[in-house]
Amino acid sequence: MSAADLTALLPLLVLSGTVVLLMLAIAFFRHRTLATAIVLAGLTVALLAILPASRVAPQEVTGLLRIDGYALFYVGLLLVAALVVAVLSHGYLGGQSGPREEFGLLLLLATLGSAVLAASTHFASFFLGLEILSVSLYGLIAYLRHRDRSLEAGVKYLILAAASSAFLLFGMALVYADQGTLAFQKLVVSRPNLSGESLSPLFLAGLGLMTVSLAFKLAIVPFHLWAADVYEGAAAPVTAFVATVSKGGVFALLVRFLTGIGHEAYRPIFIAITALAVASMLAGNLLALLQQNVKRLLAYSSIAHLGYLLVAFLASGSLALTASTFYLVGYIVTTLAAFGVVTVLSTPEGDADDLEAYRGLFWQRPGLALVLALSLFSLAGMPLTAGFVGKIYLVAAGAGSALWLLVIVLAVGSAVGLYYYLRWIVVMYQQPDSVSEPSSGPALPLAGGAVLGLLLLVLVWLGVYPAPLLDLIETVVASLT
Repeated sequence: MSAADLTALLPLLVLSGTVVLLMLAIAFFRHRTLATAIVLAGLTVALLAILPASRVAPQEVTGLLRIDGYALFYVGLLLVAALVVAVLSHGYLGGQSGPREEFGLLLLLATLGSAVLAASTHFASFFLGLEILSVSLYGLIAYLRHRDRSLEAGVKYLILAAASSAFLLFGMALVYADQGTLAFQKLVVSRPNLSGESLSPLFLAGLGLMTVSLAFKLAIVPFHLWAADVYEGAAAPVTAFVATVSKGGVFALLVRFLTGIGHEAYRPIFIAITALAVASMLAGNLLALLQQNVKRLLAYSSIAHLGYLLVAFLASGSLALTASTFYLVGYIVTTLAAFGVVTVLSTPEGDADDLEAYRGLFWQRPGLALVLALSLFSLAGMPLTAGFVGKIYLVAAGAGSALWLLVIVLAVGSAVGLYYYLRWIVVMYQQPDSVSEPSSGPALPLAGGAVLGLLLLVLVWLGVYPAPLLDLIETVVASLT
């Protein structure tokens, strides 16, 4: 490998080195604050390492990874999200019993797996990144092993991930049998004629199976089995990680792979993804209507939002890529803020996941109520929030490609979603019960409060002045078209 290759890989190498350093530190001296400091330092240095990596980009590394503007943008986004989760989890784990230092190891490994996915251009790196992510998530989801629901969620995610890997490997085998290559770029070269009639059944079947695998990872309908159970059983900061970093890495890979091979020309795959998008937008919102558990509500809400993302993904042109990337950024910021409030309100006895636990929150902790309310408004797509601008771009991308069915379903789903988001907000602003007034919850840690404040500022900034981020996104997605 050349010096340029190593420079391009610097963010991934820093993450890997931090894992080794933390493992050695835990072996010699167990201390939760020290472990958190190493995690935060490693993630920060990896984030700073994007700057020298960008100077040599685009760089093909060993035929497995492509470090370009697109990959570095997503790596940076995932690292920032992981930093937020690491800060929130420090206070959350403070009152938990048992060893807590290994949490950082699993968090770093899962972030590394997601970053590898964002840069993958080969089925080998695709599978390795996905497995690094998945195996780490098994441990993260079941980390609070003294909770029965946490163990149950870990086992369920293990079964889901095993099924996903089986579909993925079988699909890869069929594509390799037809194409004789595992490199994304060579698949495109070997398919100069993209008319549906000339496609090999093996190739189509392989693409279909891989699409099913990624649908499992993104938990979109009808492959959302146990997704809400996993969200409910996992610790609140882990749920935030699954909803943002995990799905962000998988979606970055999906966009790079299927955009690269021209998925719109493969009519059967296009129709299948359209059906997945419609089902996810409708079922996700309708199932969320029935929930009294806020983590389950956000789980079904995330299914609907992934359906919204697929609208832009199915559209064509640079606007579609810009719309999907901007919406994902807004979704990640908003989801981290919402789960951040759930995290800081949780206690060692259990997470603050019952809707009734938020009754009268505004009258006791107005700052947290403001953060949560604006997060829910953003998820609903209300003006002056990141979610509003994101949905405008999704609609524009869908309408520009004449995907009218998807645009109509998106509008209907958003209207349904507005109801259950407002229901949560109304509960927060109701007067507390004078007979049994709820407790104000644990004290807000300084670091957690600072992170929530920054997320709130970013959420509003993206809704009021999104131009700088849109300009950056247009630059980085240009490498994919």
